[in-house]
Amino acid sequence: MTRHPGLIDQAVARLRAQIADGGWPVGERIPAEPLLVEMLGVGRNTVREAVQSLVHAGLLERRQGSGTFVIASSELSVTIGREIALARQRDVLEVRRSLEVEAARLAARRRTPAELAELRARRNDRTEAYRKGDLDAMVTTDLALHRTIARAARNPVLLALYESLVGAIGENIRFNFERPAHTHDSHDGLVDAIADGDVDRAVREITSYLSEQLGEG
Repeated sequence: MTRHPGLIDQAVARLRAQIADGGWPVGERIPAEPLLVEMLGVGRNTVREAVQSLVHAGLLERRQGSGTFVIASSELSVTIGREIALARQRDVLEVRRSLEVEAARLAARRRTPAELAELRARRNDRTEAYRKGDLDAMVTTDLALHRTIARAARNPVLLALYESLVGAIGENIRFNFERPAHTHDSHDGLVDAIADGDVDRAVREITSYLSEQLGEG
């Protein structure tokens, strides 16, 4: 079988970019092989090798009977994920609070109309997932909303730090949803505060939410 490393490397780069840019969020299944062939304009064997490369890198995971899923947004997040694999969920929440409070504050000041429209769409997706009681969708949509806020903060360093932790944050979100004491939280107040450019209210909303998760509310 002829191997074309140049084509494979290009396919890997395009798949990696799709993941890093949030086109396929952590927790989401990537398109089926025929769609990837069409999207990348390469053969099936090249697609298979490119996908397998990202499986080895720790960005993707094959699940028997379900497909291939994104489990990390970058190799850096994989490395950090290994380092914090034994961290307590409380530790992750404390780091989330330090990043997400600042992200909300900056997003309230800097979000664009397009980012605001995306925030509202992610908020609505999250609400619908709650309505259906679909845990996987709840985790995916909640993480997507918080990643959108981080992008709307328009601070590349903050965003890089947040994205490097996105795997651990996704697991933390799942952990919080699965707690017996968990209650529905709409995040409407947070999104509305960012939409209104109300910095103080945005900070209060996210601080109150995460402090409640920490048992400090």
